[in-house]
Amino acid sequence: MAGLDGKVAVITGATGGIGRAASRLFAEEGARVALVDLDEGALRELAQSIGEERASYSAADVTDAAQSQAYIDAAVNRWGGIDILLANAGIEGTLATIPDYPVDVFDRVMAVNVRGVWLGIKYGVPVMRERGGGSIVITSSTAGIGGAAEMSAYNTSKHAVIGMMRCAALECAPHGIRVNTVNPAPIETRMMRSIEEQRAAALDDADVTLETMKRTYVERIPLRRYGNPEEVARMMLFLSSDDSSFCTGGVYMVDGGRSAGSR
Repeated sequence: MAGLDGKVAVITGATGGIGRAASRLFAEEGARVALVDLDEGALRELAQSIGEERASYSAADVTDAAQSQAYIDAAVNRWGGIDILLANAGIEGTLATIPDYPVDVFDRVMAVNVRGVWLGIKYGVPVMRERGGGSIVITSSTAGIGGAAEMSAYNTSKHAVIGMMRCAALECAPHGIRVNTVNPAPIETRMMRSIEEQRAAALDDADVTLETMKRTYVERIPLRRYGNPEEVARMMLFLSSDDSSFCTGGVYMVDGGRSAGSR
């Protein structure tokens, strides 16, 4: 597989499970990585573990236009340009039916998962055009191709970024910028622990444990396990590298066969 030597990658949601794995992998493959997240302490720790010759960081709220422009500018100032935008920041929200779903939580999920991606593309594309091309990889989900009760905000947001990706792929193709989504099934991350905990709490049954909830999700995956963050990062690496030079406008599943069967 082609590496990322000489490439500069901006990675949002960098301190989460998938973001952290991608940040380390991209740096190992030769990229300079500009890490973006809310928690400056966690960003500093991650950047230090990668090494200052490979990593910089910006604490930013991806939903804020000025802060989004600022993290793009910071990457350009530190590394001279941007070749890859990994729009990975995302939150799960809460679990509730639509009539019971808190409006403020819905708005926050849409802001982070959709507006945050849109702002990254808005401010990242002009810089990538100056480099003569590049790759944008958006983290969607198996939730982006199907429905799930009590997850209207999250699923809606992950459908939305697939539509956004397709528009961006058409707009960016003349400039040599490729745009794709990566769609993971359940992955061993904090987000899945949160979803399992919320599901178990909603059932209000002492016999339902977090392990029980995990087994319920695993049973829907043909490979009979959760994925790990590194497996998702490997797909992100492929789509960011020159090995995927003819790939744009695509939805790439990393789901253990989940999307092949009934939902």
